[in-house]
Formats: sequence, C-alpha cells, structure tokens
Amino acid sequence: MRISRQTIVFDAADLAAESAFWAGLLGGAVSAEDDWHTVSVDGEPRVAVQLAPGHIPPQWPGGMPQQIHLDLFVDDIASAHEEALALGARLLRAADDPAASSGFQVYADPAGHPFCLCWG
Repeated sequence: MRISRQTIVFDAADLAAESAFWAGLLGGAVSAEDDWHTVSVDGEPRVAVQLAPGHIPPQWPGGMPQQIHLDLFVDDIASAHEEALALGARLLRAADDPAASSGFQVYADPAGHPFCLCWG
C-alpha cells in the first residue's frame, strides 16, 4: 500500500479555537468546513480538526479518552483495505460508497487505536 499523505486529526468542540491555535503554532492557514478544519503550511495539509461536540480533554498522563487518530490517504482503497485487514486491522465503519471519488473508512489497529484510510 502506498500512503500518499497522512494527516493527524484532533477532536475539538471549538473548531475555530483549535485550528487557529495550530495554524498559529505551525505558521499555517486554516481551510474551514462545517465540521472539519484543515491547517496547511506552505500549501500542504499538516493537521486537521474535526468537530466533537462532547469533547472531553484528556487527563494526561494516563488519561482517557482517545483524542487523536491518523488519516492515511491511499491511491486504491480496495487494495489498501485488504492489506490493512491482512496486517491485523479491524474495519469499524465502511464507507457508504467505496466507489465514490472521495471518502474514508474507519479501522482499528490490533491494539484498538483508530485510523482512517481515505481517498480522493
């Protein structure tokens, strides 16, 4: 599987505050959608923030809940899906239309950490 891009995604109740923070810290710019903001630096996406209205900040160290996941962009979702499963991933949520020009599927690694295989 060839990963063409990866994005670290933060959950947050306040998208504007979180994305503005990361844009300022990284020297980037925010591209905003209703429930998703992308922070790009020099035109390249670096981090994203997704709306999580019930977001509870972690009680680090050793706290709960999971706050970050990886978005891995692939060229061929069908082959990437098969490879991820063969490596021990579990499909948590399938795309409504895997044949769509863009989309994502949610998986868990063997330890249960979530990640998305994205395309488009």
